[in-house]
Amino acid sequence: MARGGARNRSGPQVDPQSGRSDRRGFSLSALPSEGFAGEIPVFPLPAIDSEIGSREAEIWVEIWHTPQAAAWARESWRWSVLGEYCRLKATVEAEPGANAALVTQLHRYRDQIGLTPAGLRENGWAIATDELESKRAEKESEPEAPRTAPVRRLRVANGDG
Repeated sequence: MARGGARNRSGPQVDPQSGRSDRRGFSLSALPSEGFAGEIPVFPLPAIDSEIGSREAEIWVEIWHTPQAAAWARESWRWSVLGEYCRLKATVEAEPGANAALVTQLHRYRDQIGLTPAGLRENGWAIATDELESKRAEKESEPEAPRTAPVRRLRVANGDG
């Protein structure tokens, strides 16, 4: 049995805004909020039955459009785990009433590959917020105020006084 040392999710969550995190050099890598726009790699696992195989290919494409895919593209060693996730998800979807062990394993995969908030933090990632996009959306949703002629505040004073 393992003894001592830090374990995954033991103790309080690391706060990237704290002074201690600054001293330790801990910061989160920003992932693009719009998702990954690069080339999607070939599915890494051998093909299996056609029904599940086609669904896992769909899932493969879906996950490569997430912000996390920007990090996965730089880490090809994760691709087989991503393939296993796709295969397990397709299997769970194909089996109505899938057993709890499969559903639990699916959640563990999501954590490992960063598809959950806890998984994002464990991997040291944060999805960047597009502040310009939110400003644009605000501006578009506001009705434009009607333009009126400016009020003249200064008047020419008569020198008769």
